[in-house]
Amino acid sequence: MAPMSRDDVIQILKVVNESQIDELHLETGDLKLIIKKYGQEESVQQLESSPKRLTPPSQASVQKQELVHIDEQDGLIPIKSPMLGTFYRAPKPDAPPFVEMGQLVTKEDVVCIIEVMKLFNMVRAGVQGRIAKICVENAQLVEYNQVLFLVENIE
Repeated sequence: MAPMSRDDVIQILKVVNESQIDELHLETGDLKLIIKKYGQEESVQQLESSPKRLTPPSQASVQKQELVHIDEQDGLIPIKSPMLGTFYRAPKPDAPPFVEMGQLVTKEDVVCIIEVMKLFNMVRAGVQGRIAKICVENAQLVEYNQVLFLVENIE
């Protein structure tokens, strides 16, 4: 059997998120994946083939997400994470961030990178406007569909 790819893991996370399953344990080769859902939050508890241990969101990050939902009602457009991974604001540690608060972005502008299993994925804005809020910290673990930025429509 071929090793599990990043896309396979993302597909599994999507299926679990959309199902009534509360917990999933999966072992294949040297990969052990344990997924547990806590209320509406989905998290990866353990990924043993990776040196990093991914943990459920802290209460502070859950509160931050609740604040983001309030801001969305104020007419701001969210840029959401297309995958589970580590959020980086810049292409390299010593480089300037892709975007800053107040900066204008177009749909094609890269706003961040999300690293998944040593693969670095560029995230484009997908919207046009002004960055109104950066909702996550650099090098923070983000979940699929988590709000990363809020954009003010300037049209």
